[in-house]
Amino acid sequence: MVSNEAHQYTGIVQLLKHFGWTWVGLIVLRDESGDHFLKNLEHLFFQNGICSAFTQRIPSQSRLPSLTQMNEVSSSTYQYVMDNRANIFVVYGETLTVMWLSSLMFQPDSFHQENASFGKLWIVTAQIDFTIMGLVTSWDSELFQGTISFEVPSNEPLGFQTYLQNLKCCSGQGDNFLKDFWEQAFHCTFSNSKESVEHDKVCTGVERLEVLPDAVFEMQMTGYSYSIFNAVYLLAHALHAMTSFRSLHRASVKRKRLASQDLQPWQLHWFLQGISFNNSAGERVAFNDKMEVATGFDIMKMVTFPNNSFTKVKVGRIDSKEEQSFSLYQDRKSWLMLFNQVLPFSLCSDPCQPGYQKKKKEGEKYCCYDCAPCPEGEISHQIDMVDCSPCPEDQYPSKKQDRCVFKTLNFLSHKEPLGMSLALVGISLFITTAFVLRTFVKHQDSPIVKANNRELTFTLLLSLLLCFLSPLLFLGQPKKTTCFLCQSAFGIIFAVSVSCVLAKTITVVVAFMATKPGSNMRKWLGRKLAGSIVISCTLVQASICSWWMATSPPFPNLDMHSLTSEIIAECNVGSAVMFYLVLGYLGFLAIISFMVAFFARKLPDAFNEAKFITFSMLVFCSVWLTFVPTYLSTKGKYMVAVEIFSILTSSGGLLSCIFFPKCYIILLRPQLNNKQQLRKSN
Repeated sequence: MVSNEAHQYTGIVQLLKHFGWTWVGLIVLRDESGDHFLKNLEHLFFQNGICSAFTQRIPSQSRLPSLTQMNEVSSSTYQYVMDNRANIFVVYGETLTVMWLSSLMFQPDSFHQENASFGKLWIVTAQIDFTIMGLVTSWDSELFQGTISFEVPSNEPLGFQTYLQNLKCCSGQGDNFLKDFWEQAFHCTFSNSKESVEHDKVCTGVERLEVLPDAVFEMQMTGYSYSIFNAVYLLAHALHAMTSFRSLHRASVKRKRLASQDLQPWQLHWFLQGISFNNSAGERVAFNDKMEVATGFDIMKMVTFPNNSFTKVKVGRIDSKEEQSFSLYQDRKSWLMLFNQVLPFSLCSDPCQPGYQKKKKEGEKYCCYDCAPCPEGEISHQIDMVDCSPCPEDQYPSKKQDRCVFKTLNFLSHKEPLGMSLALVGISLFITTAFVLRTFVKHQDSPIVKANNRELTFTLLLSLLLCFLSPLLFLGQPKKTTCFLCQSAFGIIFAVSVSCVLAKTITVVVAFMATKPGSNMRKWLGRKLAGSIVISCTLVQASICSWWMATSPPFPNLDMHSLTSEIIAECNVGSAVMFYLVLGYLGFLAIISFMVAFFARKLPDAFNEAKFITFSMLVFCSVWLTFVPTYLSTKGKYMVAVEIFSILTSSGGLLSCIFFPKCYIILLRPQLNNKQQLRKSN
């Protein structure tokens, strides 16, 4: 009775996958059954990423005409086994194949003296029976230490143990097989034996079978015996059904037609298909539509002992009735004990460690490969990854490219040294500007303050106060409100500052021109001219900013890709065109102020701030011209730092160039701050 072979193929593949054995030698019988086995197994190998290191076909032992030919086959197979990186070998054969396997130890250059198992592991199919080796005294069981075998499941028929315990040998004639077995198993000779070799011990026939080791005789019914047991009963039931069918027709048909109702032996097959019964072990026995028994297979592991005996340990099961048919009973620790603490490896190439990916070797099987480092930006976190994979957007590869690391958030914080330094500089300049404003307010009636348009001076100082505070909006993690305010406030406040400078310069020029006889410029003098310039220039910038905020305002954004290990938390300007239009308008005002101040620098000193304004505008333009390329070439918090630095530097240039000389006169040289000195200078 045959179990479904497909379950055995599946079990072999699942076992190999479980232990990661992907480079496997195949030793297969050279006949039709071997061809069928090889075809099905290699198909499953391909589907599951397993390769056959070699395929050695061996003849049936019954077809070897001489011991010499058997030795030649063994020698050839031995070379395949020893000259290959494979340590796992699947053997498909017949009952006597185990005799042939044991002959490997007798090869002239074998390592049997040092390591009887060669460091190799055999996986044998259910067709191979090791019990025959128990009667061979010259074999070394250590060769098969750890061998994994698939066996047909067995059960214990009622009364079988009692029968074996009471079995006596050779009371009658004709039972030569039992007599030969008895003599070999108990190392004795019957008095009437015809064998030429006699043992010192005389067989009594009442020796007890249960004292024999399992390697010689198993008291439990083996899978082979159980299959024969069921086959005999199944055949008996089929013959009974066949006989009953014939008897039924004989009773209902005339004798002259009996000949046509006689059943032929080949028709027994039809009766076998319909037989179903419960045997004495309580198990249901029946064929399926493919004339197979749905019994599955047991997975056994051989454990050998120094006295050349062995036992089998059931370590798994292949169940034909369940979807998850493959199961192992032993945990990893138990398997290591069965493997003598060392788990065999059977790979064509060493495993690719995390951080590497497989690279196929040209002209070799897919199980043979080189290990190539992962491309930049990708990782492999497991052994033997076929392809590396990129990290999620919020993570980046580690240095070894074996895991993904979460990116840190990148923004300019007031708690870090750079942000703290810029904040302190801004606050210091704010305090300095406040001190200058207080000084000018306190001395607002002094000639030097009155001579330079007090209203414009105070407006300029107030705008500079706000300029030095505006960088604080850039610090910290960007939010919707701060992103909206920082760019618009920067554009409008700076427009007020530069407009005041432009108004002061134009006022100086107009005032000088008005002193000429017959000039019509006197009507332009006064607060209206300066106020009109500041308001009109500021309104233009305010209109640009309003349109910017209405159509495409700045917004908080997370830039995942610009930096490898950081996520840039930034204020996206929304519209780059509008951002550079705001900067361009400031540059336009600064250039106009610079040109007017440059041409007015030689006017009489009493009325003239043009020299200081010229230098302040030169500083202002230099800062913002270098700002653009620097801003575009930096990323993250350093981009924000560049903008803050530009704001502070350009504002500081206006403060120092325009107001520090006047503060020097007011505070340190008050004797110069009088009308006589101004008239003298004039």
